[in-house]
Amino acid sequence: MTASSRGRFHDVGANRVRHLRDGREAFPAMLQAIDEAEREILLEMYWIGDGPVGTLFRERLRARASAGVAVFVSYDGVGSLGLFRSFWTPLVAAGGHVIENGPVAPWRRHFDPRLLPFRNHRKLLVVDARIAFCGGLNLSHQWLPRAEGGAGWREDVLEVRGPVAVELRALTRQVWLSYGDNEAPSEAPSPVHETETGPARVSVLANRVEGRPNRRIRRAYLLAIRRAKSSVDITNPYFLPGPLFLRALRKAHDRGVRVRLLVPSMSDVWLVRFAMRTVIDELLRAGIEVYAYQHAILHAKTAVLDQRLVVTGSHNLDAFSWRFDLEANLAVDDRDFALEMTSSFERDLGQSLRLLPRSARAPFWERLAAWLVARLRPVL
Repeated sequence: MTASSRGRFHDVGANRVRHLRDGREAFPAMLQAIDEAEREILLEMYWIGDGPVGTLFRERLRARASAGVAVFVSYDGVGSLGLFRSFWTPLVAAGGHVIENGPVAPWRRHFDPRLLPFRNHRKLLVVDARIAFCGGLNLSHQWLPRAEGGAGWREDVLEVRGPVAVELRALTRQVWLSYGDNEAPSEAPSPVHETETGPARVSVLANRVEGRPNRRIRRAYLLAIRRAKSSVDITNPYFLPGPLFLRALRKAHDRGVRVRLLVPSMSDVWLVRFAMRTVIDELLRAGIEVYAYQHAILHAKTAVLDQRLVVTGSHNLDAFSWRFDLEANLAVDDRDFALEMTSSFERDLGQSLRLLPRSARAPFWERLAAWLVARLRPVL
């Protein structure tokens, strides 16, 4: 996996943030952080494949565990369904700790049929409570560049250095505590950061789905859209929001805000792509700009509002993320960083096709099928 040039760091309050575009930039940065770990590595990942990417990360983690670094890995039982437990044997033998979140096999540890709908969809890496990565990227060959045998999926990942890394570490530690394992990470890291003063300009947005749900990410999205004054740029691969979200976008457009939406032209989930047609037509008829990304599979989940606020992470704008999935996003309030992310969005638009309302000219059977699939939006 070759190293690649990466975006520059932006000083945002007490944190430093940079944008890593696609696996081409994110994988080398994550591996470098793992290789340089001195005390602790926490990896929380929805999908870990047993191919070259997953194996490379496991071996780098194994090497650090052998060197005495505390290594904790958690992965989701559905997202990583094809991953055998034996895959982790080298890491466990070196002293690493591994848990499966929400196993689907009844004989697996922590299996609970009541929790089967609830998945851990987060993609987090925290090193030494000092460096953290948050985005939509999984550890699988789909995110490898095409030149390296991958599919080159389009993705956004944020690397952050500062107090927010401690907050993301706390999220990951809570997963271990919820499973009741005695091998959970220690309670608190050594203080290595300056204290944030004033309103936080880099914030962790995380939800809770079991028990009493906490829809913090959805509320943050809605509040930001309702407050937008000039622009709302959204990239999302599974765009199936509910009526409140769609109404917020239409109202923003009606008050003069430029609303642009970037969705996939090709999707890894055909049913979701089909269901999006009715939603997209509704927005197009309202005058909102919608673009379909043509270059590769689009998997990034990013919003830039008023060229000031950036929100990105693992959260999809669909019912699964709102109702059933543990998610983690970062919100960055910084104009310089937002301008860089806007430039990345414009770059994607240059590889996209602007859509026009299609319902009037689509065949009747296609319109009917799209309408029927759209009725499934609450469970997609």
